[in-house]
Formats: sequence, structure tokens, C-alpha cells
Amino acid sequence: MIRVPEAFARATVEREGQAGAGWVAELPGIVAELLERWACVPGGEVRHGGVGVIVPVRRAGGDAVVKAVIKVSFPHPGNVHEPDAFAAWRGRGAVRLFERADERYAMLLERARPATLAECGDVEEMVTVAGRLSRRLAIPAPPGLPRLREQAGEWEEELLKDAAELPHALPARVVGAAVATARELGPAQPDLLVHGDLHPRNILRASREPWLAVDPKGYVGDPAYDGGTLLKALGLKLVETGDLPAAVRRALDGFAEAAGLDRGRVGRWAQFHAVRAGFWGRRHGFRLARGGPGLDRLTRLADRLAELLTEPLSTPPAKRPRAS
Repeated sequence: MIRVPEAFARATVEREGQAGAGWVAELPGIVAELLERWACVPGGEVRHGGVGVIVPVRRAGGDAVVKAVIKVSFPHPGNVHEPDAFAAWRGRGAVRLFERADERYAMLLERARPATLAECGDVEEMVTVAGRLSRRLAIPAPPGLPRLREQAGEWEEELLKDAAELPHALPARVVGAAVATARELGPAQPDLLVHGDLHPRNILRASREPWLAVDPKGYVGDPAYDGGTLLKALGLKLVETGDLPAAVRRALDGFAEAAGLDRGRVGRWAQFHAVRAGFWGRRHGFRLARGGPGLDRLTRLADRLAELLTEPLSTPPAKRPRAS
């Protein structure tokens, strides 16, 4: 039987209550069942993300031993379409799917290295790698996956409700720009498969390719939407540069170029995500901080990003030569 990491068990119970406690108690038995079903043996320390555990395993594959992982996620609607995305990509820019057990919210996946893109520390490399992966992952979507365009009306209502109910200092033009994105770009999205939660921690070092994506939501929509999730996740790294406007500008340029996307469209989605993040933090807190000064700092950062992205972030015009 595996041992469930204590930090993961505690966070799951805090988030999910009695249902989470029951699932955590069942988790060792679920993994044992999957090990038998897929003829695997444990092969390393159990790791975890926010909503699931990762069990390194080995199983025979022809004349070789295949190194893989069993991933088991907490049963939640947001985790339903992850295997569908992996199945559609077939290892192109993402880890390969070997087996799936949808009733257990479980998969047998290609094993990548535990090092994430976030650990490289170089923002330019992060946005370039993520942009190139985004371009590869944006393939014609199979039927049956959730369309982001179907959420556009809910996004608009949510933004207007949050702006009216929550204390905040965002100018009306900033909130209005996010609402306009939901209203104008939201319903008109292509039928392309997108990751849905593309950020540096969801991109892992690998052997088959330098980097592979993990933990997709399996949405169908605008690839520029993923650029927005990336920019939001990079907020703290961008602040560290000491010149946030310039850092945001470079990150937008780098992602859009690597992904082959319109820079203005990426910027609009990034602004939309930043506004939503600021409101979300006020209602629910963030993974890094649920309250106190840390939460205040993150909400201020989200607001600052939202304001910066509302302004035209084009490359500053060259200075005019001084008259002699």
C-alpha cells in the first residue's frame, strides 16, 4: 500500500471536507487496484500536485521495462477531460497516455522528470517554451470536450457581480476591458484543443522531448487564452525584474511570437485573467496565500497587472533626436 503524503491529505480535507477525507482514506486501495489492473509495480516516492497523487511505477513492455506514473485525481468535474486531451495529443507536446480508468479519475502516463519549467528561473525561456508548446497543442479538437465559448456569458455575469459586490480599487475602464473581452472574444473562439491551465509548473523536463505539458483541462477555444493563464502565473517573476511594465511587454512579445499568435489578442486574454484573479483572490484567496499580508500582496499584484494590460503595451516609440 502507498502512503499518502501528509501535506496532500491535509490540503484535500481542508478543501473538500468530509468527501475529501473519505477519498483520501480510500486512495491507497484505489492505487493498489490500479497497480494490479495495469500490471505495474511501484518504482519511486509518491508525489502530488494540487488535486492528485503521482505514483512512479514500472511495467513490462515487450523486451523493455516501461517507466510510467499512475495519476489519481480527486473526483471533480474539472478533472474529467484530462485523459481526453492526452489521447488527442498522442504525445505531441505532452506526456503520453498509456491507460485510463475514468471511473477512478486515474491514468497511466509517460513518466517525465520532476523538474518543472518554473525552476529554470529565466522568464524569457519560460514564455518561449510555453509558447512553442501552445502552438503544438492547438490541434483540431475532438467532439465532446467543453467549449470555452459556452462560458462567455457566465464570465461576463461573474465579472459584473464581483465588481459590484467586492471592495476593490480597479478603475471602471479596467473592469470594462475584461467584460469586453468576455463579450467580444468569448463567444467567437476556434474549435482548437487548448491546455486550459498552461503555466510553468505544468511543463516538465522529459527524456523523449526537452519539455512536455501535464495537467491539462482539455478545453476547446482560443490558444491565446493559454497565454493569459501563463502571464498571470508569471506575475511574481515579472515583479522581480524591477520594471514590471517592461517585463510584461517582453513576456507578451515572447509568448505571442513563439506561439504564432496575435499579440493584442494574447494581451486581452491576459488582462481578462488578471481581473478575474484579483476578484477570485478577494473571494477565495490564492494557493500561495489564503489571507493576511500575503493575500493582500497578491491581490495588489493582480490589480497592477490588470491595469498595465489595459493600457497599450506596444514597444515604446524611439526618442526623437534633439535639435542641434
